[in-house]
Amino acid sequence: MMPGVNQDQSDKDSEPFVEIDPTGRYGSYSELLGSGAVKKVYRAFDQEEGIEVAWNQVKLRNFSNDPSMIDRLYSEVRLLRSLTNRNIISLYNVWRDEEHNTLNFITEVCTSGNLREYRTKHRQVSIKALKKWSKQILKGLDYLHTHDPCIIHRDLNCSNVFVNGNTGQYRLRLVIWEWLRLWGRAIQRIQSSGHRNSWRRSCTRNITPSSSTYTHSGCVC
Repeated sequence: MMPGVNQDQSDKDSEPFVEIDPTGRYGSYSELLGSGAVKKVYRAFDQEEGIEVAWNQVKLRNFSNDPSMIDRLYSEVRLLRSLTNRNIISLYNVWRDEEHNTLNFITEVCTSGNLREYRTKHRQVSIKALKKWSKQILKGLDYLHTHDPCIIHRDLNCSNVFVNGNTGQYRLRLVIWEWLRLWGRAIQRIQSSGHRNSWRRSCTRNITPSSSTYTHSGCVC
């Protein structure tokens, strides 16, 4: 538990925070919402707004041999923080924990999980509902593609569209997550082969706004 986490010991029914951010506003619980090769996402709480959020934690030691990748990571986090759109998952806060060598950021959490899980749970969906889903996803893409500079979603699929089922709102999860996933899966191969630059080119070649618009169809089929 980090210093500054103050729990009221008299409240035995309360769930204790495992960690708290430097401002004292956000506290994370032990419940894991998702995990990948280099990132874990925990359920957390915004004490100021009184809402649940997601605490994302990236282990920077995975990139210790490539400082340029850490620079790219920070630049993409800063970019995500600047985006404001109702169809894009919001990034609220970001900081680096020097003691544990992690990058932490707080994002919006969607109550019904991703579209893949939501669609599996609710199989009886009308064409009218599918059109509503599609429209919101396209609005999110349009916001990204008309941004200056243009932003390309590199991994648009049902696992990266999140749902608030009680309101019918859909959010796109963006850019940085795909780079983390790709690097977590390939980092050992890259370090051993020494072909980092050619691998980067292969990941980004032929990616255009039409690429993510095309893959949008796979989210609603």
